[in-house]
Amino acid sequence: MARSVYLHIPFCESICHYCDFNKFYINRQPVYDYLIALEKEIEHTIAKYPPEAIKTVFVGGGTPTALPLRELDFLFNIIHKHLGAYFNEEIEFTFEANPSPLSKEKILLLKDGGVNRLSFGVQTFDDELLKIIGRSHRSIDAVRSICLAQETGFQNINVDLIYSLPGQTTYQFKDTIEKAFTLGVQHFSGYSLQIEPKTVFYNLMRKGKLQLPTEDEEAMMYEILIDEMKKNGYEQYEISNFALPGYESKHNLTYWCNEEYYGIGAGAHSYVDGVRRVNAGPLNQYVTLINKNGFPYIEEHIVTIQEKMEEEMFLGLRKTAGVSVDLFIQKFDKNIYEIFGEEINMLVKKGLLEETDGSVKLTKNGMFLGNEVFQTFIK
Repeated sequence: MARSVYLHIPFCESICHYCDFNKFYINRQPVYDYLIALEKEIEHTIAKYPPEAIKTVFVGGGTPTALPLRELDFLFNIIHKHLGAYFNEEIEFTFEANPSPLSKEKILLLKDGGVNRLSFGVQTFDDELLKIIGRSHRSIDAVRSICLAQETGFQNINVDLIYSLPGQTTYQFKDTIEKAFTLGVQHFSGYSLQIEPKTVFYNLMRKGKLQLPTEDEEAMMYEILIDEMKKNGYEQYEISNFALPGYESKHNLTYWCNEEYYGIGAGAHSYVDGVRRVNAGPLNQYVTLINKNGFPYIEEHIVTIQEKMEEEMFLGLRKTAGVSVDLFIQKFDKNIYEIFGEEINMLVKKGLLEETDGSVKLTKNGMFLGNEVFQTFIK
C-alpha cells in the first residue's frame, strides 16, 4: 500500500538549459486553476485508494517555490485538508526550493505549512557555470537562502549538485564541494549532467556547440564526490546521495526500495495497487481530464511479478545496502538466486557486484558502471 505522496508543481521563473522535467514558464499560466485540478486529483485518488498512513510528502517541480504567496498558502490548505489526517507523527515533508528569490516571508510560510525538509537546487557554486547552465541564481543567493532557512529553524536541508557541466574542470567541482561543506547542511545529492532531448543543451550538442568534460574527467569528479563526502562525515547510501547519519531521504528511499507511492499533478508518475500510471503533462490536457474523469492518466501498466522482481534489483542496487536476499524471499516467495543467479554470478566475476551481509551490492567499480549492471536484470 502506498504511504508516500509526490506532488508536482510544474511552474518555473526561468527554464534551465539541461532540464527535461514537465515544466512551464509561470508568467500568464493558469496557476490557480491548476491547483484546483490538483485538489480534485488528490480527492479522487484518496477516495479510490485510501492510505492507512502517509510517511512522506515530496513537493517537486518545476519550482514549487515559484508559486506566489497566496497560491502557496492555498496549496498547503489543499494538502492538509485532504492528506493531513493520514500524516504519521514522524512524517518527512520535503519541498524543493530555488535559491533565488526566496524571501523570509516565503520560508516562514513553508515552515508554518508543515514542511520540515528543504531541497535546494544549487547545482554549482561557480557563478560562470551557473550562467552557462541557465540558472537564475548566483552563489551568494544560494548561501543566503540556505542560511535564512537555517535561521528560520529548518534542520534538515538537502543541496543538489551537478557535475560534468560544460567546460567544468575537476578543480572547479572540488571547489564547489568545499564551499558546500561550509553551509552545514544534512544531505547532498550529486548527479552527473545528462543531456536529454528537447533541452537547450541537447540542441547545442547536436550543433557541436557543447563542450563537455570527457568520460574520464566525469569519473574523476564522481570519485572526488565520493571521497570528499566520506571525509566530511556524509555517508553514501545511494549512488548519488549522501547524508549525515539519520538524515537519509525517506521519500527517495521509497522509490529505491521499490515501494508504492502516489504521484499527483501534471506529468507525475504513480505506483499504486500494483499499477504504474503516467499523468498527462500539458496543463490544458491535465485539467480537462481531471474535470472529465477525475483522473488524468494517459498510461496505465499492471506490473507483473517478473517486472516487480526486476525492479527490485535495478532500483535496490542503487542503494549501498544493496538488495537483501531474505527480503527478496519475503516479497516474492522466491530465492533471488533462483531468478537471477546467472546474472549475479556473472557480475560478481566482473567485479561489479559483491555478496556480503546477506545482500547483493554494487562494488565501488560497480558504482561507476551502474547502468551496465542495472540493464543486466531487465529481461
